[in-house]
Amino acid sequence: MKKTFTILAASAVLLTACHKEASYDATGIFEATTVTVSAETAGKITEFSISEGDTVRLGQHIASIDSTLLTLQKAQMLSQRMSAESTSPDISAQAASLRSEIAHQESELERQTRLLASGATTQKNHDDAEARLRTLRSQLTGLLSTLTKNRTSISDNSEAIRYQIGQIDENIAKCRITAPLTGTVLEKYAEAGEYAMPGKPLARVADLNDIYLRSYFTASQLADVKIGEKVTVIADFGGDRQYEYPGTVIWIAEESEFTPKSIQTRDSRANLVYAVKIAVKNDGRLKLGQYGEVRL
Repeated sequence: MKKTFTILAASAVLLTACHKEASYDATGIFEATTVTVSAETAGKITEFSISEGDTVRLGQHIASIDSTLLTLQKAQMLSQRMSAESTSPDISAQAASLRSEIAHQESELERQTRLLASGATTQKNHDDAEARLRTLRSQLTGLLSTLTKNRTSISDNSEAIRYQIGQIDENIAKCRITAPLTGTVLEKYAEAGEYAMPGKPLARVADLNDIYLRSYFTASQLADVKIGEKVTVIADFGGDRQYEYPGTVIWIAEESEFTPKSIQTRDSRANLVYAVKIAVKNDGRLKLGQYGEVRL
């Protein structure tokens, strides 16, 4: 009787092992595309109200860095630009007097020409009037050239200041940190009152609605796996609690790798496997780092 029980127990273990082996084709870990939110400018963090576990929306304001110094720099640049533009010469006004003299001298030359024709003046008087007109016209040309160069120089200086103001505006905008995607705050690395530096991580955000199972398949299994393939993903919550989800293969590695120690394969003798990403729609139960199985 004891021998019969032993045989039955061994058979049960063998059947259980066979059933377990056939229950999945690959295993893996649930992951998501995460984005690390970093500071883009230096300064004291004046506001950082989000907490780990909070849901944020794309473009939502989540933190602020002190921009007082930048605001003052912008005000200074605006003042410099206004001062520069105020010194720009009014070419028309400054040349008006000389143009008036030229107009008067042109009338005088015409009068001298008529008088010379009638013999009422001398050739010298006519030549003097003509020379005076040439001098005035030469003076106007020089004045216009000088004023134009001055205006161009001032305009170029004003434009350079405008670009500097634009750079300051860009840095001020970087002081307002927004969420890069709609998702959940996984980790928070800083708090209000701390000092931020460019590139310093502030938080890590991930979209937990659309996650994927990174699983591993042997070379012999790849014949049954292709991008777009519909598979069944089984999430293990411990004990007998398992939930099935429809999944879609979205990526297959081009090269094989050694089987990760934490991964089980149907063929325990396999040394090389191929990573495969399977997209799964999260119903709120799935968590990053959770174990999962794949059934083709």
